[in-house]
Amino acid sequence: MLEVIDVLFRWTRLWLVIAIFSVSACSSSTYVYNRLDFLLPWYMDDYVDLNAEQEAYLDELLVPFLAWHRAQELPVYLTALNRIEDSLNEPLTPAGVGALVTDFESVWLRLQGEGLTQLLNLGARLSDEQIAAFLEALWEQQREFEEEYLERTEAEFYQDNYDNTLDTFQDYIGRLSDVQRQWVRDSSRQLLRSDQVWLQERALWLTQLAVLLERKPGWQQRVRAAISARNDTVSADYQRVYEHNMDAIYQLTAQVLNARSERQSRHLKDKLADIRQDLEALIAQGKTDTAARSD
Repeated sequence: MLEVIDVLFRWTRLWLVIAIFSVSACSSSTYVYNRLDFLLPWYMDDYVDLNAEQEAYLDELLVPFLAWHRAQELPVYLTALNRIEDSLNEPLTPAGVGALVTDFESVWLRLQGEGLTQLLNLGARLSDEQIAAFLEALWEQQREFEEEYLERTEAEFYQDNYDNTLDTFQDYIGRLSDVQRQWVRDSSRQLLRSDQVWLQERALWLTQLAVLLERKPGWQQRVRAAISARNDTVSADYQRVYEHNMDAIYQLTAQVLNARSERQSRHLKDKLADIRQDLEALIAQGKTDTAARSD
């Protein structure tokens, strides 16, 4: 139900925002609406077995959420896309990349805020057994993450960083030159390991969430307050690692993009044009659906 908070809090996911230079969540006209299990845990049956009444209620919640997203958020994405394209006409700076990232963090926060009301309403309809199953699924995920990330050697950690970053860049600007690849490798080696401190923070959150989901009177308000305060209560170690790594990522992104070739520029331009086309199609679809419902 609140897994979106993990998505937001887990800073490593920001690779999907930072090096993409655009709203890759909308990079195909069906992505956002067919992959809400990634953006918001609408598909509760991934965690909890819902009964027919709960499934129907969940479907009802999805209608106004999508209407809001199409009407209010997608035009904002187009504006952000314009800023991205404009920024590419001049040399990028790490600070400029950071400013673009801030735009997209705001997008995630609005998405979280809009979806939270519906998700809390659904949470009120779950049985104690379903809540227990949900929490157990999150703890099982925690154990899987610990096994996947904490058992890596330093060499494996750096190689994972390199591979993931290289794949992201090449998706958006095409094959990197040898020099650009070396920059990616050097930057990957500068990153501090975040897996242990992130998993510690996540475990603390799950422990807090279990208490909140006892659903004593006023629990929904307390969930909101806990989520709002979460970024303010992270440990100093977490904040230090986050800031160090984000600075390195901003530097690398500006460096690679400023050195892009004509071929890479064309690749990026085509990628952004595809995103623009998809966004415009989704907005038009939303307007058509709204008109149909009003008839």
